[in-house]
This record gives sequence, C-alpha cells and structure tokens, in this order.
Amino acid sequence: MIQKIIHSLKETNALAKQLSSFAKTGDTFLLYGTLGVGKTAFTRAFIQSLTRKEENVPSPTFTLLQTYESKKGPLFHFDLYRLEKESEVYELGIEDAFYEGICLIEWPELIENQIFSKRVFEIHISLQGEDRLFKIKARNEKDEKDLLGVLDV
Repeated sequence: MIQKIIHSLKETNALAKQLSSFAKTGDTFLLYGTLGVGKTAFTRAFIQSLTRKEENVPSPTFTLLQTYESKKGPLFHFDLYRLEKESEVYELGIEDAFYEGICLIEWPELIENQIFSKRVFEIHISLQGEDRLFKIKARNEKDEKDLLGVLDV
C-alpha cells in the first residue's frame, strides 16, 4: 500500500495525473471516502489529464454515470452513492465498462466484491487536519509492484 499526504488541490491533481498515465483499458479505480473529502476532485483531474484540460467533469451523483472519450479509450465515471441495490448498477452497463475502458467508481461499497476488471486499485481518501491522506493499493501483488514503480513516494 502506498500512503501519501496531499496538502493542496495542485498535489491532488499531480497524483491523479500520475495514476492516469499508468492506467490502461480494463483498469478500475475504486474511490472511498466521506462526503467532500475529494473523490470527485481527484477523478476530475484524472479525466482531464486524459482528455482536454477544459473538459467539464461534473459529479455524476444524479446521473450515476458520465462517460468521456480519451486518448486511452473510453473513461467511465460512476457515482454509486444514491443506489440502494447492487442490481441497479448493472442497468448502467458497468459489466461492459469493466472491459471496454477505464472505470473510476465513487462509493463502490455496494459492488466491491463484484468487480471483475483486469486490474483493480483502491484509493482511500481521508482528512488529516487540513490535508488529505491517500492510501492506494492494488488488489494483487504484481499490480502493486507496478504501481510502486509509477508513483513518487
């Protein structure tokens, strides 16, 4: 597991850019944390680094899913906060998204054991005073080693 204290939005953006450069089709990034901790800010920077900097990246809290075309293929930004049942997520086409592009999923608790992507990375964000603590880990050992080689730790 990689742990990073992030002091600013600029540092959040830099971390998101590092992870986006590492990401490839079939990857899923699960974002955990309380309301307002920075999941959407991180995801916005991740998406903008692979699309256009001025790309509008709203929170999909009400739409549940936003998709974007990028230089690495489709990006799927899911926000599962309002879902009550696991079956509701399959109506969004999440199974196809796992194989067709890169998925970023906020509030993944409802389906965290139903993710069958090639590579799965968990990003846990918590407050540390005015700062954020990012804990990033891969679900398997090889991907964890690859991740360590990409991030500045």
